[in-house]
Amino acid sequence: MLPALLASLLWFASEGAVAPISSPGPRALHRMRSRLAALDVGDKRIGVAVSEGLRLTAQPLGTVERRSLAADCAAIDTMLASYEIEKVIAGLPLNLRGEEGEQADRVRHFCARFEKETGRQVEFQDERLTTAQGDRMLIESGMRRKRRREVRDRVAAALILQSWLDAQPAS
Repeated sequence: MLPALLASLLWFASEGAVAPISSPGPRALHRMRSRLAALDVGDKRIGVAVSEGLRLTAQPLGTVERRSLAADCAAIDTMLASYEIEKVIAGLPLNLRGEEGEQADRVRHFCARFEKETGRQVEFQDERLTTAQGDRMLIESGMRRKRRREVRDRVAAALILQSWLDAQPAS
């Protein structure tokens, strides 16, 4: 965590706030400016989330109502166009024994098509219970049922991305 914090402070300094002592290398600068995205792929909707540039936190971005593979890929790509996304993390629904089932096959199929249509790299993250966890958080916050339905998938995508971010070694 400390090297990432130091690199970010150096980056902010290099942007003119303070004279930098030394500057991070080009890979560190690229990592700080590029973001990650996450998808929670369901049969009816796809939740989308993004990280901030330092890749410390994930924020819900939006939801795509499913229409067709091509339309869904285009809608997500359009949603991500204004962000410098390095890679996409997709939630992989495993059963409680950690095995892939029918829904995991559908997610893998969608992501293969998404990679082909958009040229974006996709990695998978275990998403067991993220929707339930997101629902619990939304209920505890006092959100009404109708509003929960509207944001559930993007919150699940943010939880998937945050889980992936938290699992990465500090650099």
